[in-house]
Amino acid sequence: MTKHTKKAIINTTIFDGRKILGLGTVVFENGRIIEICKQQPKDAEITDGTGTTLMPGLIDAHVHTSVQFLRDALKFGITTELEMMGGFTKKGRNAQLIGINDIADVRSAGMGLTAPGGHPDELIPKGDGIPDFVLKEMETMSEEERTAFFAAHEAQKLAEETGPDVTTAAGAITFVREQVENGADYIKIMIEEGTVMNAPGLPMIDEAVLKVAVDEAHKLGKIAIAHVLTAEAAKTAVNIGVDGLAHLFIDRPTWTGKLINSIVEKGIFVTPCLVLNSSIIGNPACELAHDKRVAPKLNEDWKMTMCSCFNTFPAGNMQDNFDNVKELFDAGVDILVGTDVSVPMPHLGGLAHGVSVHHEMQLLVEAGLKPIDALKSATSVTARRFGLSDRGIIEAGMRADLILVKGDPTTNISDSLNIVGVWKEGESCHTSSIKANNNSI
Repeated sequence: MTKHTKKAIINTTIFDGRKILGLGTVVFENGRIIEICKQQPKDAEITDGTGTTLMPGLIDAHVHTSVQFLRDALKFGITTELEMMGGFTKKGRNAQLIGINDIADVRSAGMGLTAPGGHPDELIPKGDGIPDFVLKEMETMSEEERTAFFAAHEAQKLAEETGPDVTTAAGAITFVREQVENGADYIKIMIEEGTVMNAPGLPMIDEAVLKVAVDEAHKLGKIAIAHVLTAEAAKTAVNIGVDGLAHLFIDRPTWTGKLINSIVEKGIFVTPCLVLNSSIIGNPACELAHDKRVAPKLNEDWKMTMCSCFNTFPAGNMQDNFDNVKELFDAGVDILVGTDVSVPMPHLGGLAHGVSVHHEMQLLVEAGLKPIDALKSATSVTARRFGLSDRGIIEAGMRADLILVKGDPTTNISDSLNIVGVWKEGESCHTSSIKANNNSI
């Protein structure tokens, strides 16, 4: 099948990203959905979806990614990744991704605003040059991809060496402007003193300077998202006027209710990344890594990573996290599905591109959300909060980013992993079990 041929998925239960439409047909052509109907079209390539549910392509609202990781994500029906620190701004996409189609779409914050030596410096292997895990990944790249990557790496290194003093108001404003000039889709700031990461005393930027950065982002038409892992950091984020929290606070002080009320009042969204918090507390995801629906899609490095964990804050407990996210949801806060997945290394364990989105939805359900609400959080809710007006919903005119699964994940969230078909902009990839009829009828 090609992107330009009219295609139809018939006899499938349609979850459109907001509600269940029931049994029907979705027709798409030239990368866009053109019709949702009951009948079988006579001029399309047909995929029979009997016994399946069709959903919008899933969105991971918090990643750190690469070309190969974007490929990995697509295998699990994640058709868009939102990078929260990295090189895939518009400028970066134009330099590194033009002509590469077998990957998830990506948006990026560019580089995050953090103090020199601040988070995530404590997580990055020290040494000169490009880290070993990056060099290993580069072995899978084409010559053209390697050339583009080297150019991006050198540009980033130069920017870090010659960049402004971000601990000052003037420097923070310059930094935000530079990210926007590079084509950042939103702005990311760090509020992390390090205790939860087992690195207490990390350098931080003063709250007044952070507020200046957020204000500048808003002046330039960009939303601002804050890295926070504690309630105290979340309170700071609310005070400086961010639009979203890139994490859920892992603790639960006596004033949590007041914090939640302030998040509600300001209309701030929260991307809990429960999969990350679980890993930080000390829980690996080895059982999921060896699930028969998952294992064939992961290489050994990623299986090893999922079977490890951060384990930097074993004093935490998941029930606090579940209570926090459920209270936020019940109060009307928009909850987004994100993972904070990055690279395959044991100390960043419990996570893998693609599969961790499904794990996150399972944890949201364990926290008390209904399966359909977890699915909304991975589709329409994230698309709306990030201004991705062409995706996240199955509707005429939208991108034909679709995932077809056996069963009904709107009632049993684990069924989201029963993937039999993925389409990105109408192009079929990673299909199994269900095959298209290439004869027009």
